[in-house]
Amino acid sequence: MQLTRWQRLGLTTAIGAVLAVGATALVVQALDGPATPAKTAQTTDADASAATEEPARATPTDTPAAAPVEAESALSAPVAAQIDYLLAHWKPESYNSAEWGVLGENDCVNFASQAMIARGWTMDGVWSSPKNGNAYDASAAWRSSTAFMKYIAQTGKATALTDQQRDQVKVGDIVQFDWDNTGDRDHTGIVTRVEKTGDTVAISFAGHTLDSDYRSVDTAITVDHPGGTAFYWSVP
Repeated sequence: MQLTRWQRLGLTTAIGAVLAVGATALVVQALDGPATPAKTAQTTDADASAATEEPARATPTDTPAAAPVEAESALSAPVAAQIDYLLAHWKPESYNSAEWGVLGENDCVNFASQAMIARGWTMDGVWSSPKNGNAYDASAAWRSSTAFMKYIAQTGKATALTDQQRDQVKVGDIVQFDWDNTGDRDHTGIVTRVEKTGDTVAISFAGHTLDSDYRSVDTAITVDHPGGTAFYWSVP
């Protein structure tokens, strides 16, 4: 069938309108995106941080226990009595001179012997004092450091220790000094304190002339008598 000129013109216009409407719909759809878009997973900064960081550490509430410190052994009754006697009579105004007398400026062994009696030692024919207030009536071993040294060595009442064996010295032991290193003994005292710090052992002693309750052995052999030597008797 042959269309007239006016029919052909109308048909062309209609087709153009249909095409225009379709194109417009496509453009609108492209601009708006899909009507029902698929959900996409998103990772926030907080989520990423939680996924990568380690859990927070709990703050300790308890402090570590301190390392135990070894307590000093309690003194036995005899040693306690010995130390009590020393601390009660080391000062000149409290000398027990009424019973034991005083040996002028050399009363160290007389005082040490008194302390050993307080500890429980008993007198014998070599080591004794009449206890009459006159120290010069006492035996040589009672009032002479060198004679006292020989008496202890012969009777075996104590074990000899050198100053290199300080780690074996204990409170109540006897300390003797050779100030000029001639082999005799020039001074005698009784150990009243032993302090151990690591490998260092500090020893203090009580005595008469020089009157003291806690005199340092180190001071005695380095300051008071430089070059002097200390010796000990370990009393069981």
